[in-house]
Amino acid sequence: MNDYFYSIILSMLPIAELRGGIPYALYNGIHPVTAYLMCCAANILAFPIVYFFMGFFHDIFNKMSWYAKLFEKIVLRTRAKVGNNIEKWGFWGLMVFVMIPLPVTGAYTGSFAAWIFGIEKRKAFLAIVAGVLIAGLIVSAIFLSGEGIFSFLLKKV
Repeated sequence: MNDYFYSIILSMLPIAELRGGIPYALYNGIHPVTAYLMCCAANILAFPIVYFFMGFFHDIFNKMSWYAKLFEKIVLRTRAKVGNNIEKWGFWGLMVFVMIPLPVTGAYTGSFAAWIFGIEKRKAFLAIVAGVLIAGLIVSAIFLSGEGIFSFLLKKV
């Protein structure tokens, strides 16, 4: 049961997201479909977490100079990374950004970018969900095909 819990927690952490949760789950013997569904569902929770934080706490914290400076730095970095794609492609740009399983391109950054660029909440949520589901498939396929290659090589040795 701990492996399920750790997989969910890893999938909810901004630094790991699906790139950490799914491989952890699969490595620990959780069925691939279960791992995919469980980790994707946990990662999708990034959207309401980000929107709740930004909608409720941002105005309160923004009065503190350290937060305002940090926030401005993060906003500038986010705009530099995703600004052109989101402004040009909207929903599709956000979805593609979230689906690429690389560091700093997941549900948290996508949700934050959607909030910054004022994308309608419903459209943003659908783009994040689609991106997370596709990213989950990519991460699962990479792990499972890599695992298959390594198990094949180890049997030959």
